[in-house]
Amino acid sequence: MPAPPIAYGRHVSSQTAATLRNRARELRLVPPLIDIGVAVAFALFAVAEALVSPDVRSPGPFLALAGLSAVLLAWRRRFPLLVAVTVTAANIATNTDGELSTLLALVLVCFTVGSETEPPRSYVGLIVVLGSFVGVSIRDGLEPSDLAAGLVFFAGPWVVGTAVRSRAKRAEEAVARAERLEAEREAENARAAAEERTRIARELHDIVAHSISVVTIQTQAVRRRLGPEHAAEAADLAAVETTAREALTEMRRLFGVLRSDGESLSLAPQPGLADLDRMVAQAGSDQLRVDLRVEGEPVELPPGLDLAAYRIVQEGLTNAIRHSRAGAVEVRLSYGPHRLDLAVTDDGRGPGRASAGGHGLIGVRERVALYGGTVELAAAPGGGARLAASLPVPGAP
Repeated sequence: MPAPPIAYGRHVSSQTAATLRNRARELRLVPPLIDIGVAVAFALFAVAEALVSPDVRSPGPFLALAGLSAVLLAWRRRFPLLVAVTVTAANIATNTDGELSTLLALVLVCFTVGSETEPPRSYVGLIVVLGSFVGVSIRDGLEPSDLAAGLVFFAGPWVVGTAVRSRAKRAEEAVARAERLEAEREAENARAAAEERTRIARELHDIVAHSISVVTIQTQAVRRRLGPEHAAEAADLAAVETTAREALTEMRRLFGVLRSDGESLSLAPQPGLADLDRMVAQAGSDQLRVDLRVEGEPVELPPGLDLAAYRIVQEGLTNAIRHSRAGAVEVRLSYGPHRLDLAVTDDGRGPGRASAGGHGLIGVRERVALYGGTVELAAAPGGGARLAASLPVPGAP
């Protein structure tokens, strides 16, 4: 029997992952081009010193040791301690007077140990290099200048490398923290959007349930007015009535899925733009003046769209009252041939502050997207914030 597709997929994925891991290990063994270039340069220095320097008494052994240490510099980032020990040993063996390129290689090695290793391994690398230098100096007769040279040429680059590593680590932590905060923000926005969609669905449930109830009552009324000569029509209307009642029952079950804990079915009708005057009056106070302007000829809106327009204005007023420290707010409704334009403009602290409290704007965007409209929160021309939305009106003349 052939293996199930899912098992095959897992097998392929495991093989792919293993291949990628092996490839990554191979790439780590190949040094960067800049490190290869540094190694080649030191190798050329070693060759030149072996050929022309009077301080090189045995060119063959010198070239073997110095050349090997130069080649290993290409892997100094990958194996910093191993390279440090090798270059130190080559320097002790070939550079007794401290005048050849292996001494300069130790300067580079100290910087690499500081930048590529964490304590206590970085301390070990510094002790190996600096300790060997001091030990050779003691053998040859230690002078204060030798200690100063060791601190400048070995401890100095090590300190600089350590500082570079600490700075890079802080930068990586800052990037990781920013990415984590961004992921948390996106997750919070997604959660808020889901909650707003559920809230919108609950409100639309009330509207649809009310409409189905009206259909049921009107169908029943028409059926009862029919006489015996319309028995077929009465039977059709009875079927419509039964279907509507079943749909209403399913809608109530749907509300049970959408409702929050302890929330009961609302018996009050959902608000609409007809309730806008009362909301504007309640929002006004001695510290906040709220003006309502209506342009164009008002038209009757579908219940869901009417509710969405009301909630958009409500959110704009809530932002102005709670977050913008505004002294005046203007609510403008503009009825066009095929669209309804809404704008809530305040003279407060601008959209940065106006949108800082909660996820109300997410709910506005969800409602506007549901009806194919547009929404924008921007700075008002005279200062403050302006929440503007445009909603298409279906069936408008």
